Amino acid sequence: MSQLIKIYNENPNEKAIAKVVSVLKNGGLIIYPTDTVYGLGCDISNNRALERIAKLKGVKLDKAKFSFICYDLSNLSEYVRQIDTPTYKILKRALPGAYTFILNGNNNLPKVFKKKKTVGIRIPDNNIVREIVKELGNPIVTTSIRDDDDVIEYTTDPELIFEKWKSKVDLVIDGGYGDNQASTVIDLTTDEIKIIREGKGDIDII
Repeated sequence: MSQLIKIYNENPNEKAIAKVVSVLKNGGLIIYPTDTVYGLGCDISNNRALERIAKLKGVKLDKAKFSFICYDLSNLSEYVRQIDTPTYKILKRALPGAYTFILNGNNNLPKVFKKKKTVGIRIPDNNIVREIVKELGNPIVTTSIRDDDDVIEYTTDPELIFEKWKSKVDLVIDGGYGDNQASTVIDLTTDEIKIIREGKGDIDII
């Protein structure tokens, strides 16, 4: 049975965070706030949970374009190739923030992502999801939840999200109203910086 729990971004409750982490460690799916839209995620190391998310999104797992949410830049070396100084400076300037950076993956990527040469990395400016990742001890895989109605592309009210998703996920976090604008996606895999999608993150910072 799915549950809706309230967590405050300014001061995330430790017991509530521990509860979320327990759900993730048991292969559960969660919906959580970020600094952009609400996200759907699971533990990066749990294949069964990854398969569930891919099924919900209607994609094959090896074809899925999921991003990883990390706690901070120190996590990156586990999953991406060595970052040069100019790239690191961009990341340092922009993160935590409303960006997804595409970087070259390394051999430590979980088995299901091994075929991928690149990986999307998020470090949101949101204490709730970062504390979850910190407590879990590894990144969570993330994908945004879109609304079926094209007019409202993203649902922002956590109670409405819970009503819609409670039969599909194990836990929804009410972290207040979400944004309806997705992250800015930037490709840093080559010397030429490419803006893949302009979203909430200001591209002038790059």
